Amino acid sequence: MLEVSCGTWRMCRLAPGFTLTELMAVVAIAAILLGLAVPGMRSLVQSQQITTAANDLLTAINLTRSEAIQRGRRVDLVPADGSHWNSGWLIFVDDNNNQVADKGERIIHTRDALPADLTIKAKLTGTDDYIAYQGSGRTRTNASSQTPMAGTLSLAIGNHERRIIINMMGRARVCNPQAKSNTC
Repeated sequence: MLEVSCGTWRMCRLAPGFTLTELMAVVAIAAILLGLAVPGMRSLVQSQQITTAANDLLTAINLTRSEAIQRGRRVDLVPADGSHWNSGWLIFVDDNNNQVADKGERIIHTRDALPADLTIKAKLTGTDDYIAYQGSGRTRTNASSQTPMAGTLSLAIGNHERRIIINMMGRARVCNPQAKSNTC
């Protein structure tokens, strides 16, 4: 609505502006549109979080393997707190094979904790709390240097899921079970 501002009866001009009713209507429309966009935005954020976490963990697995090959000795990838993968992880040269970064053992890489609502569940041969590579680039368990470690690390947040599959040779890959359920 435009207000009329007149100094004299001959010289009237229009002053632009909004009324309170018009402003409230615009704010209400904006709130409705924002309310419709938020659920879609949450799903997008969760999708990006799980993709980032899966790629970070896959990179850590590949780094562990390449460091073991380069050094010609055992290198371990373990959860930062010793049991929960979503607490972050450590890559280190495990001289005494105890899956703990003791004093004097070289730490190669660390990763901080993941978002609180993101979970990682491991199903690996022998144990779920470490991944160890020997100098040949193959995984191994503490039971025997000849026993390979294979299995799956499943990451989930909201209705999004990714899996990292480690085969008997120690090669890892990421897959999306929602997109390729028959190969994941």
